Amino acid sequence: MCVCCATSHRHCLSEGIWSGTTTLTIRNSKTAIHQRAIARQESSRVELKAQQSLFSKPTSQSKAATEASFRISHLLAKHKKPFTDGDLFKEAMTVTAETVCSNFKNLEDIKAAFRAVPLGPATVTRRVELLSENVGQQVLKDLSLCEYFSLQFDESLDVMDTAQLVVFVRMAFQDFTTKEDFLTLLHLKQRTRGEDIYNVFKSYVRENNIPIHKLVAITTDGAPAMCGVHAGFIALCRNDPDFPDFMKYHCVIHQQALAGKVVDFSHVMSLVVKVVNSIRAKALQHRLFKALLDELDSAYGDLLLHADVRWLSRGKVLQRFVDLLPEIKAFLSKRNEKHEDLGFLTDLTAKLNSLNNELQGKDRHLPHMISAVNAFKAKLCVWTTHLKKGRLTHFTNLEKMSQSIKDSSDFHPEQYCVHLDKLAAEFSRRFGELDVMEDIAAFVSNPFLPIDTEEVAAKFQKAFALPGGVDMEMLDLQNDIELKARSRDSDFWGLVSREKFPLLSACALKVSAYFGSTYLCEMAFSQMKITKSKYRSRLTDRHLTDCLRLAVCAYEPNYKALTDSVQSQPSH
Repeated sequence: MCVCCATSHRHCLSEGIWSGTTTLTIRNSKTAIHQRAIARQESSRVELKAQQSLFSKPTSQSKAATEASFRISHLLAKHKKPFTDGDLFKEAMTVTAETVCSNFKNLEDIKAAFRAVPLGPATVTRRVELLSENVGQQVLKDLSLCEYFSLQFDESLDVMDTAQLVVFVRMAFQDFTTKEDFLTLLHLKQRTRGEDIYNVFKSYVRENNIPIHKLVAITTDGAPAMCGVHAGFIALCRNDPDFPDFMKYHCVIHQQALAGKVVDFSHVMSLVVKVVNSIRAKALQHRLFKALLDELDSAYGDLLLHADVRWLSRGKVLQRFVDLLPEIKAFLSKRNEKHEDLGFLTDLTAKLNSLNNELQGKDRHLPHMISAVNAFKAKLCVWTTHLKKGRLTHFTNLEKMSQSIKDSSDFHPEQYCVHLDKLAAEFSRRFGELDVMEDIAAFVSNPFLPIDTEEVAAKFQKAFALPGGVDMEMLDLQNDIELKARSRDSDFWGLVSREKFPLLSACALKVSAYFGSTYLCEMAFSQMKITKSKYRSRLTDRHLTDCLRLAVCAYEPNYKALTDSVQSQPSH
């Protein structure tokens, strides 16, 4: 008998077996329930992700399409294409997909993705506006961060006779890096007097919080409206207490082009223009002349027309004319003109064109301009000496023309020296303002050259209105052994302690911020003529500014921020 239950021992044992089995069954049931719960949770998670992807996938695709529309709109503006070309761009992408991806399994998905990019005319217009605003804000931000900046101004007419004033800025930062880029395009609807230019620019300065106290120099084209003594734009800025004391420069390239006109060979130039026009004015003669050049296997296929407003036109026209002289010699022989005058004028204008090309381009700082002009002055002296001795080493076309003279006693190369002397005198007169900065620029470029410290220090004080003490800084700098060992480093002034040399560091920064020419403005006008042409004459002033900024500006728009700032919608 079992003591615990007063039953048979076998019954007690069977009860124990039953109890253990029941416990095991319950435990297994709980495990199964738990596993089923986990499976249901996993299934719910998968379904939730599927539902989320149902919405997130179209959203990400729409964002990608929106960013693509921004990038393509920027591309259209940069290449000066109309806003309506966005639809053409989309059509071209679709045709490309159908042709190149015809064997792809997801061809329809690719075509649908291309068709979803919004590129309608109104959309591209809005994109260009936002892109221009984004880039303009980046320039204004850098303008607020820079140490000093200079400006260049130039004015020209668009196709609708609206006067457009282009403004570029060159900024110098604390680490002695520089940036130069498009600032704005100001529209002058009525008159273009100095007062009008001043008022529209002052309004722009106030509206955009331009830190005008950082201005160190202004470069202009030398027009009376800009440089008038009393009512010119520069004079009005100098009289404005909001403007600091700044340097003023007449564009070096303009000066060089004007100086070249002092050499008067109008009798030669008029002959060349007359001959060229006589050939090209009539269609029949023009065709026959080109056929003759083709038959003789000439180096060129045609003559060039002269445009006096183009800086390099005269030199290129003359050189082409001389190269084709054997083919057009009949025209010259009928007029009994001196060939050697043509050769000298061609050589001289080629040298002036070479200088002009040297002065053109971006990031041409003031020391570079001064070096190029001084080198040309020195070359003028050498060329004069050679001509006096009858040496024509540097005048190849003149030498070629002189060989055609039967009587060598009739050829006197020294007669051309008077023209070179006149040109040298004109260069000295016109570039007097650069002479003031020459010693300063030389010191900034290499402060360890032997100089008259007191004389150069006086020029620093006069040019930058400095207090006393700059001469002591110059002596300390020139005797600093560590800095002298680093004098060849491109970032030399970045190594100079601004605490120890505050005056010289500030002056070096200002010099690095100087513009030397209005080349960027002239380049922008070329872009403007293409952007607002007779085929897009209804382009508004605002959109012209936006398109021009995107065409010439080196800043890259922030596409992601722009995409997040607008509601992403696929194309309809």
